[in-house]
Amino acid sequence: MSVSMRNLDPAFQGAGQKAGTEIWRIEKFNPVPVPKSSYGNFFMGDSYVILKTSASKSGALHHDIHYWLGKDTSQDEASTAAIKTIELDATLGGRAVQYREPQGQETERFLSYFKPCIIPQEGGVASGFKHAEAEEHKIRLFVCKGKHVVQVKEVPFVRSSLNHDDIFILNTKSKIFQFNGSNSTIQERAKALEVVQYIKDTYHDGKCEISAIEDGKLMADADTGEFWGLFGGFAPLPRKTANNDTESTDAVPSKLFWVEKGQMQPVEADSLTRKLLDTYKCYILDCGSEVFVWTGRNTSLDQRKIASEAAEELLDTTDRPKARIIRLIEGFETITFRSKFDSWHQSTNLAVTEEGRGKVAAILKRQGLNVKGLSKAESPKEELQLYIDCSGNLQVWRVNGKGKTLLPASDQSKFYSGDCYIFQYSYPGEEVEEHLVGTWWGMQSAEGDRVSATSLASKMVESLKFLPTQARIYEGKEPVQFFAIFQSFIVFKGGLSEGYKQYISEKELEDDTYREDGLALFRVQGSGPDNMQAIQVEPVASSLNSSYCYILHSGSSVFTWSGNLTTSEDHELVERQLDLIKPNIQSRLQKEGAESEQFWDLLGGKSEYPSQKIARDAESDPHLFSCNFSKGGLKVTEIHNFNQDDLMTEDIFILDCHSDIYVWVGQQVEPQNKLNVLDIGEKFLQSDFLMEKLSYQAPIYIVMEGSEPTFFTHFFSWDSSKSSMRGNSFQRKLAILKNGATALLNKPRRRVIPISSGRSAAPEKSQRSRSVSFSPDRVRVRGRSPAFNALAATFENPNARNLSTPPPMVKKLYPKSATPDSANLASARSASISSLSATFERPAPARETLIPRSFKVSPEVPKTKPETISRENSTSKPKPVTIQEGVKEVEVEEEGLTIYPYERLTISSPDPVTEIDVTKRETYLSLKEFKEKFGMAKTSGSISVKAPILRALNYSYLEVQLFIWEDQILAVDLEGFGLGDGGFLRGRGDDGTVRFLPGGLAPGAISLGGLAPGVLAPGSPWTFNLGI
Repeated sequence: MSVSMRNLDPAFQGAGQKAGTEIWRIEKFNPVPVPKSSYGNFFMGDSYVILKTSASKSGALHHDIHYWLGKDTSQDEASTAAIKTIELDATLGGRAVQYREPQGQETERFLSYFKPCIIPQEGGVASGFKHAEAEEHKIRLFVCKGKHVVQVKEVPFVRSSLNHDDIFILNTKSKIFQFNGSNSTIQERAKALEVVQYIKDTYHDGKCEISAIEDGKLMADADTGEFWGLFGGFAPLPRKTANNDTESTDAVPSKLFWVEKGQMQPVEADSLTRKLLDTYKCYILDCGSEVFVWTGRNTSLDQRKIASEAAEELLDTTDRPKARIIRLIEGFETITFRSKFDSWHQSTNLAVTEEGRGKVAAILKRQGLNVKGLSKAESPKEELQLYIDCSGNLQVWRVNGKGKTLLPASDQSKFYSGDCYIFQYSYPGEEVEEHLVGTWWGMQSAEGDRVSATSLASKMVESLKFLPTQARIYEGKEPVQFFAIFQSFIVFKGGLSEGYKQYISEKELEDDTYREDGLALFRVQGSGPDNMQAIQVEPVASSLNSSYCYILHSGSSVFTWSGNLTTSEDHELVERQLDLIKPNIQSRLQKEGAESEQFWDLLGGKSEYPSQKIARDAESDPHLFSCNFSKGGLKVTEIHNFNQDDLMTEDIFILDCHSDIYVWVGQQVEPQNKLNVLDIGEKFLQSDFLMEKLSYQAPIYIVMEGSEPTFFTHFFSWDSSKSSMRGNSFQRKLAILKNGATALLNKPRRRVIPISSGRSAAPEKSQRSRSVSFSPDRVRVRGRSPAFNALAATFENPNARNLSTPPPMVKKLYPKSATPDSANLASARSASISSLSATFERPAPARETLIPRSFKVSPEVPKTKPETISRENSTSKPKPVTIQEGVKEVEVEEEGLTIYPYERLTISSPDPVTEIDVTKRETYLSLKEFKEKFGMAKTSGSISVKAPILRALNYSYLEVQLFIWEDQILAVDLEGFGLGDGGFLRGRGDDGTVRFLPGGLAPGAISLGGLAPGVLAPGSPWTFNLGI
C-alpha cells in the first residue's frame, strides 16, 4: 500500500505506540482527542474513533480500531469517522482490524474496554446539539442485557417497559432498585449488579441504598412495595414484544462481492475458499448482521476508502442501520471471518507487514515526528517463572490394569514410555497447602491403562473433596511445572504394565523395554540440576542433534556425546544424569566431529542428523472462553479483556494459553457437567476454536473454584476472598455491594494429609559433582509449610537476614535446601525454653540431596505428623483425608520409659511419681490407659486438632482444640509451632474461663504453668488461639 503524508491526519501522529486506549471525537469533520478523564462517556449525537492497543507476550503491538456512531449522529459525521478509521490504520502500518459500532449494537469486544458498561448521554457537538446540562435528579429506568458484558439502554419510566425476560435498573434520588425478570439468568443478574455499582459511584458519589426486587415476589417486603409504588402500584407485566433492537438476519445467505470503482460485483463460486481473494483487490462479504470488508495487502488507501463507502451504502440500501461492518487486512483476518470459508490456507508473511510498518515509520520520521513504537517490536526477555513452590512432597504410582502401584522415591522420576502414571504433589501455596494430582501418558501406553489412570486420578481428587488441581499430561508435552516438580526426569523405552505387554503381543512388535545391560541412547536436556531430563531415543546416528548432549551405553561401555552447539551447563547435566543411569562407571567423552569408530559402530554407522533444538509449544497470550456443553457438543464464547469477576460460579470456563489449557469449574456447576470436565477440555483441543493449530496432546489442567493454584491465578489480578465466598454469583455480588466487603466467606481450612512415602523415603544415591549451596545463617528445610518457616525465623540467628516465608511464586528454577543443625535450635533463650527442649524438633544433619526431603515419622523417634493446609468449601467439620497406601497410625511407647498408673501421675496424687519429666506426664501412661482417659490413641504427636487451622502468617492466629493433661497441653508440637516473643496463647474452657500465656516459648510442649491444680480437667476440650 502506498502511503503519503497528505493522506494521514495529523491528529493520529504518535498513536498506538503503547498499550492502552485512545479516543477521538469527530468535530467539524476532524478527529479531536478526548481527555482520558472522559473515556467511557459517549454522547448520542456524536461519532467517535477508538483505538485499542494491546501488547502480546512477544512484545509485538496489536491494534483494534472501532468507530462508534451515536443514534443521533449525522450521516456526514458517521462517514467521516469511517474514513478517519482507515487513515488511522494506515498510520499504524495497515494491519488493524476495524469495527463499526452503532449505538445499542456494540460488539462484546468494544464493550469490554469500558467495563462494566457505557451509558450514552443526550447531546452532541458537531451535530448541533448541546450537551445535557446538569439538572435536578430525575428517575431513570434502564434495561440491561448480557451474560458476559452488559448492554445498557434507557427506556421510558413506565410499567409497560418492564418484562419477565430482562433485568431493569430503576435509579431514584435516594435508592437504586434492580428488578430481576423471572426468566433472567443468575449470571445476567450478577452482571447487572456491576452496572448498579457503576450508577451508585457515578451518580450518587457511592452513597445510596441498594435493593433487589424479584419478579413475582409481589408485596412481600417494604422494598418491593416501594418499587411498585413508584409505578403507581402492582399490575401484571405484559409479554415481551419484538422490537427494532434486534434485526432478523437469519435468512440472509453469505454473499461475496469484489469492489471495482465503487461498484459491487458478485463473485460466482460453488463455495467460499481463500483462493477467491486477490491481494490487489477489495472484497465485501455480506453475512446479514455482519458485513466484512476484506482488503488485499497490495491495495491503495483510496481503494480501501472506496470499499468502505460501498459497504456503508449496502447497509443504507438494504435498511440495516444497526448491522456491524468489520474491515480486515490480508494476513490479519479474524477467526469469525475465516470460519465463513470452507477452506482457509493461512499464508501470512509477517515480515512483509513489518516492512510496510517500517516504511510508514520512515515517512513520519522524515517529517520530524516521534515514531517510537512503530518500528518492529523486540521480544522482551522474561525471567522464567514457575508460579509453583518446588519444595513439596511427591508421590507417584504406576498404573497396571485397573490398579496402581506406589513407586519408591528412588524410582518415582523414572517413567516408561509404554506405561501410565499418577502423581500427587503437595506444596505450600500463598495461604494454604495446595495439591496437584495428575496423570502422565506414555506415547506407547495402552488405551486401557490411560482410561484406568484417568479414572483412578479422578477418584483420588474426589476423595480429597475436589481440592486438588487435576492435570492430564502426554509424554513430550510436559509443562515446565511438571519438570520442576520431578527435577530429574528419565523416560525409558518400552513398558512394564500388562497392558503394554499385551499390546505388543497382539501387534507382534518387538519388546524394546529398557535393559541396563542393553544398547540404549539418551538425549539429555533441561535448564539446570533441578530441571533436567534424559529421554531414551532410537540408538541410531539420526537421533543425534548438535544442540544436545547424549549418553550411549552397551554393556560395560559408556559414552557421552556433546554436540558442537552445547554449553558447559549442558555438559554438567550429562554428568548428573550419568550418575542416575550408569553410576560408578567411567564414561568416554565423544565430541562432535571427533568420535571413535566404536561409538559409530554401536549406532549402526554414520548418518545425517539435525542441529536445531527441538521446538516446544510456547505459551501465548491467554484467551478466556465460557463453555456450554450439552448433548456431547461444545459451544464457547470468548470473554475479551477478562478479569476474575468474569468467572461465574455457575459456569465452566477455559483459559487457552496455546501450550496448555485450564478448565475452571465453578462451585455451583451442575454435577453432571462436573463429570464431563475432562471431556470438555479434550473437545476444546479438538475444535481449535482460535484456529491456532492446538495440539490434542497439550496439557489440560482442571481447576476447581476456591482451590485455584498460583500458576492459574497469575493470569488475573486475583483476590482469593472472592473465590472463597458462598452463594451464587448474584448473591455474592449483592453481598459485596451492600456490605462493602466479601461477606459469606468460606474460610480456608487445614487438613491433615499424611504422606507416608515420597521424597522423604528416598535412600541417598551416590552422585557426581552434586552441590547444594546454602547459607549457614539462614537455612530452609524443604517440605515445611510457610507457617513453620515464619515461626522458625524467631529462633534463628538474630543477625541473619529475615526471610520469614518461602515465596509462593518461585522465580528461580533451582530452589536449594539444606537441613539446619540441631544445635542452632537449642540455643538458650530462657529457662522455659531449656526446660521444654526435650520435645523440640530434632532435624537430621545437613546433607546433599538430589530430591527435596521431608521428615518421616519413625516409630523409634516420635514426631508430629506433617500437616498440610487445604481448602474446604463447606461448613461441616473437616475430617482427615489421606492416601491410604502405606499409611497407618502407629501407637508408640517411647523407648526406655517406665509405665506408671494414671493415679500416680496426677499432681494431686498421694503417692506421686518422682524422677519423671513433669512436662510430659502423659507419656508415662500405658497405651490402653492413655486411650481410656483421653479418648484417643497414644500416637507420635498425641494431638487432637478439633478445629481447622485458619492461618499462620503475619499476626493472624491458629485456632485449635487440644486435650488438656492436668495443667499443660498434651504433646503439642503443632508441627514445630512455638510462641515467639510477640506471640500469645489464649484459651477458653467449657466453663468460660480464659487463660492467657505470653510469648517467648520455643516449639515443643507448651506448659500452662501457674494455673491452680484441678482448674483444667483431664481430657477437657479447650479452644486456644495461638498468635504468631
